[in-house]
Amino acid sequence: MANNVGTLDRSLRIVGGLALLGLPLGVYGPGYTDIWGWVGIIPLVTGLVGQCGLYRALGIQTCPRA
Repeated sequence: MANNVGTLDRSLRIVGGLALLGLPLGVYGPGYTDIWGWVGIIPLVTGLVGQCGLYRALGIQTCPRA
């Protein structure tokens, strides 16, 4: 399977995913713990792998075609 997530998109997903994961881990303080922060796993993994299932289903590609 070819990558369908470009470099800028991957970078933003990784940074955003890590920021969201900081919520349930209490990085921002005890008042900011939130279970919804675990949603950050999705953009983190898709950014690291370079493939997004939703992009594939919708026919979106943000990386240049080979």
